[in-house]
Formats: sequence, structure tokens, C-alpha cells
Amino acid sequence: MPPVPPDAPGEGTPRGTAAGKARRWGSLARQALSGERESRGAPGSRATMCELYSKQDTLALRRKHIGPSCKVFFAADPIKIVRAQGQYMFDERGEQYLDCINNVAHVGHCHPEVVTAALKQMELLNTNSRFLHDNIVEYARRLSATLPERLSVCYFTNSGSEANDLALRLARQFRGHQDVITLDHAYHGHLSSLIEISPYKFRKGKDVKKEFVHVAPTPDTYRGKYREDHADPAGAYADEVKKIIEEAHNSGRKIAAFIAESMQSCGGQIIPPAGYFQKVAEYVHRAGGVFIADEVQVGFGRVGKHFWSFQMHGEDFVPDIVTMGKPMGNGHPMACVVTTKEIAESFSSSGMEYFNTYGGNPVSSAIGLAVLNVIESEDLQGNATRVGDYLTGLLNKQKAKHTLIGDIRGIGLFIGIDLVKDQQKRTPATDEAQHVIYKMKEKQVLLSADGPHRNVLKIKPPMCFTEEDAKFMVDQLDEILTVVEEAIGAKSESMTSENTPCRTKNCFFT
Repeated sequence: MPPVPPDAPGEGTPRGTAAGKARRWGSLARQALSGERESRGAPGSRATMCELYSKQDTLALRRKHIGPSCKVFFAADPIKIVRAQGQYMFDERGEQYLDCINNVAHVGHCHPEVVTAALKQMELLNTNSRFLHDNIVEYARRLSATLPERLSVCYFTNSGSEANDLALRLARQFRGHQDVITLDHAYHGHLSSLIEISPYKFRKGKDVKKEFVHVAPTPDTYRGKYREDHADPAGAYADEVKKIIEEAHNSGRKIAAFIAESMQSCGGQIIPPAGYFQKVAEYVHRAGGVFIADEVQVGFGRVGKHFWSFQMHGEDFVPDIVTMGKPMGNGHPMACVVTTKEIAESFSSSGMEYFNTYGGNPVSSAIGLAVLNVIESEDLQGNATRVGDYLTGLLNKQKAKHTLIGDIRGIGLFIGIDLVKDQQKRTPATDEAQHVIYKMKEKQVLLSADGPHRNVLKIKPPMCFTEEDAKFMVDQLDEILTVVEEAIGAKSESMTSENTPCRTKNCFFT
């Protein structure tokens, strides 16, 4: 069983600072919501108020009314989640799952301080930003204080996609340039303007790359063009961007922006080599473009030592535009673009007003402030460092033990486990990765796999994740990898003795 969550009857407190503070969540949240314990259900109950239909009926209705391109986790056997608390989620039967993938519930699912802030402000007022209100300016002030001084002007939106779309508008208005350089396997959002610059998406569909989009190699030192044995991988990858700029100029095109996640998530938990962003920024600025740092998935202290992931690249690197979203509202739709005064004034000079009906509304701003307060008061950055280091250490021990693990990479609570069929050739173990995440689900641990080959196990849990949670997750992974490797070994021996090839896709399971 996964570690028992705070407030579960008859159990002790999980280890870790964040977990110790979290033990009061259940009672505080119930006080904030007028004592709805019976209607919401305690762990193990059916939580009848949260379930309108049986799981079978819910699935049937989803198939009927929700677009087929809207996928669910574990499609072969979806989980129906009816409530969550901290780093734990509960299905309709009251079964508890350890959530290792939900970077949206940043400070923990249903954190009572966030719930209370939302409730109190909703009782008073919610309106748009054309009326003066203290919440939006206080949040902008607090948010700007976490960033380098020159990043001081905020535009509030409702999603990371909206934020990245607006960032492109800002960049294109600034110098009047049009072209965008993006990284291979990147994903920046679901709007048409962002699908165009997201190879993660447009390479999978029927869309063709637009002429104003230029794709640079992902700065992946494990499986990329320039690897860890290269004398200067940062310089080599940056030179690829420089070549793209030169070729664009030779074709009469002008670069508006280079956009990249500070750490690439959908691309496979990629950490750029030190010095890469500085060199890219130099080339892009020289071409009259701006550098957009996409922090939608990796911001707000997830790397531990820094509040923003781009800051781990050094004080001498400051992007021109930063976008943020997912964790910002802890599950509430909230996002933002922060830029310089110079870029903001250029955008204003176009004469077109920017207005977003819900962006920065009083309720969203109150929620955002509560999230910032919890990150600070519960030392969640410190927790990300402590637990992240502990978890990385455990995983590196597993790497030494298991031939399926090719690479462990990450910082803080942003970690990738690259599964391979062959450690020397680094052949992606795609089928094995899918098998592992389903088996982990059976052990009540939620993981997902991503990357261009969908062989990288992603770990980006709520920031209240504890060492106990890390140990439990790794223990389950160890058991599963042991069984898989034994099955592969047995199959190989059988194939060798019988001299018959395996023709099934997942032959190591048969």
C-alpha cells in the first residue's frame, strides 16, 4: 500500500517538513467548507457526493459526449478519481494512489489555505481587471519580486497556452519580425499558434512545418546529436541555433523569438547543458529577436534551489519574456506573461488594447497569493531539494542494479528515468515503459511516460512529496523492473535455445 495520507484515521505523520504541516489539511479544509466530511467521504468511503454515475456509466458517457481526441490516463483501464488530498488521489472505491505526476496541484491537492482563499474571495467579489482591485496588483508585485529586476510587467491569462500565445505576440510586435526558433520535440500549448511551433504535436499530425518556424536540435546530452562525451555540448548545440539564424537571414527572413522550456518536459525531462541558454540568447539578441523562457511546467520552485528553472543557468542569463501557468493556481486556471518595460511599451504602441475577461480576476489573484504563501511557509523549495536529492540517490542505485535504466536525470522534483533495451546503444524501451506505468498503477503509484519515444518515466509530483513517498515509489519500481528483466532474460534464453525469433510486439510479457 502507498504511504497513508495525513489525517487518515489511526496513522502517524509522514516524514518531512511539508508532510508535517500537511497533517492538518483534512480538518482545516473541512472547516473552510462548513464541515462536509460526511458528504465528501473519508479515505475508504464511497464518497457518494462526488460520484454521480458508476465507473462503467461514466466511461460510457465520456465516450458519447467527450471528443475522442481527449485522451485519459491508462486508457486500457482508466482510473476514476473522486477526490484528492496532498500528494494522494482516491478512486470511487476509496483506493488511495500516490500521485507522482501532477505538477498542477503544486502545493498539494486541495490545500486548505488555497481552498479558503478561493472561498473567501468568491463570497466577496469576482469581476474583471478593468475595475481597480488590490488583489491583482499585490499578486503582480509579489510575483515580480521572485524574478530578476528587469522582468517587472505582468499580463494575466488563464492557461499556459494563452500565455505562450501572448508571448509570441509581444515578441513579434517588439521588432516587427515574424520567425520563431523552437526546439525539436517541444510542446508549448494547444492553440493553433502554438501547435505551429510545437514539433511534439505537429510532427504527429498532418500539419507541415510553417516556413516561419525553425526547429533546433534538443540540447539532449544523453541521446541527442552532441552527448556527454563531447568537449563542449552547450556550444555545439548553440551553434546549431546560430546556423538557423544565418540561414534564415540568407533567405530574407527575420527572427522574432527563440522559445524553449527551461527544462524540456514532453521532450523527455531534458536538462540543457550549462552555458547553452547564454550563448543562444547572445545569438538571438544579435539577430534582433527575444528569448522566451517557458516555465509553465517547471516554475514556482520545482527545481528547489531556485524559484524559476531558468535561474539555474546563472545570474548572467535573464530571458526577455517568461511564461508561467499550471502550478500557479494549484489547479485553478491561472497563467501569466512577465516581460520587460521596453517590450511592454512596444506592445502598447501598436494601439491594440489587451484585455482578458478572466485573467487576473480577484479570485484567481487570491488563489495565486495563497500558493505563494504556502510555498514560502512550508518551505516547499527546500522540500524539493531535500526529497529530490534523496529520490535521485535512490534511483541512481536502481540504475546500477537494473539494465533497463539507461539514465537518471533531473533537478529537485523534476526527474526522468530513461528506460533502454541496451545501455550501450541506448535503444529506447518504449513497450517496457508502457508496461511499467501500468504495473505501477496496479501498485497504486501514478506515473506517466513521455519523450519522443515515450520511454522516459516522468516524475513531477506535488511539492509536498516526502522521502517516505519517494522510498515507496522506488521500492515498487524496483520490484517491477526485476520481474520485467527476469522475463526478458528467460525469453532470451528460450529464443537462443530454440533459435526462433519473437514476433509479438511485447514478447517479453508472453
